[in-house]
Amino acid sequence: MSSRAAHARALFAPLGETYDRMGALLSLGQDPRWRRFLVSRIPDDGGHVLDVATGTGLVAAELVRRGHSVTGLDQSPEMLTVAQERFGATVELVEASAESLPFADASFDHLTVTYLLRYVDDPGATLYELARVVRPGGTLASLEFGLPNPLVRPLWRIYVDLCLPAVGRIVGRGWSEVGSFLGRSIRSFWDAYPLERQLELWQRAGIADVEARRLSLGGGVVIWGVRR
Repeated sequence: MSSRAAHARALFAPLGETYDRMGALLSLGQDPRWRRFLVSRIPDDGGHVLDVATGTGLVAAELVRRGHSVTGLDQSPEMLTVAQERFGATVELVEASAESLPFADASFDHLTVTYLLRYVDDPGATLYELARVVRPGGTLASLEFGLPNPLVRPLWRIYVDLCLPAVGRIVGRGWSEVGSFLGRSIRSFWDAYPLERQLELWQRAGIADVEARRLSLGGGVVIWGVRR
């Protein structure tokens, strides 16, 4: 496991039981809306969807609600324990790394992935691996935090640099570390991979018709495309 992946696993291990509620609260109610938009990019064809970085299963639950069969994958056993309580036998859950998926080529009709690429060493190689397991013509869709537009970015900096760590310290249960880490993680990722470069990586991974949508003044970004 890479150092980035190991750090992510340690960061999220204590969050499982509070992740859904606190994720919605700390995003000021935007995270659930972003996830619904992510799922709306997947065709309503009842296909088999691999939900990567499934966590507690929030995206997987929306996919099931829309009539898909779902396999959820995550490297965190603690998060998967919460997902298992949510789904029972409804959703197959797999503990594995997104950087080396334990599936054959073209195993799935579609794929969703949430807040992943900041935690891998090579986003381009990881995108190629995600595309590998999707059949030609299938859709891949990703949700990531973004840098808001310049007009509101000063307020965003105050929120992520001061408010999030303060709230995290009050909540405890590992949220202090997340609050302190999140802002610099988002900035570092977007400095290295601005949107134009991310779209290029998607295309190099064998994904066509790539589109992107900035949500909530740019605080969330959904990218999607079709496997060639």
